[in-house]
Amino acid sequence: MVLMSVLLKKFYQRDTETVAKDLLGKILVRRLGDELIGGIIVETEAYFDAEDPASRAFHGKKRYNSVMFGEPGHLFIYNVHQYWMLNFIAHDNGVGGILIRAIEPTMGLESMRENRPVKNLRDLTSGPGKLTLALNIDKSLNGLSVTDDSCTIHVLDNEYKHEMGKSHRIGVTKDLPEHYRFYVKNNKFVSK
Repeated sequence: MVLMSVLLKKFYQRDTETVAKDLLGKILVRRLGDELIGGIIVETEAYFDAEDPASRAFHGKKRYNSVMFGEPGHLFIYNVHQYWMLNFIAHDNGVGGILIRAIEPTMGLESMRENRPVKNLRDLTSGPGKLTLALNIDKSLNGLSVTDDSCTIHVLDNEYKHEMGKSHRIGVTKDLPEHYRFYVKNNKFVSK
């Protein structure tokens, strides 16, 4: 088995859009007790500061979004329509976060299916709410550093050849004119 290294803080201390693209193909790992569950990141969205109408930072710094204004490499977990959203704070200076929209599940499938019982494997983690249910992610993880050994979520470096697609972000009422949703083309776990 090849040991892969955890992405360090400097990975997240770069332009938000660049980090969102570079997260594609990396491995998202969630530790639950002695078990590791997770998979390959196949879809992300980049969000920015108060100039971005779809961003949680659009109305400025508040108690609920203060993590977005903090150090890169931290988790920002918030709720939308009763589902937790998993985000990584990433920016070179200022404000930025990346929503993890989908993963291709590769480890701990049985446990993920216990957390989110579905018949079709494609439906297990092909959307931001689906993947947080499958990985048992909730608000208790908000603000933790994914580069800290004590955190139960990490992103591992990975060599994964893919072609990247991009589009407008999904489910936002107001968006920027640029495309900030990135995904692995032809991967069946990308959300629809």
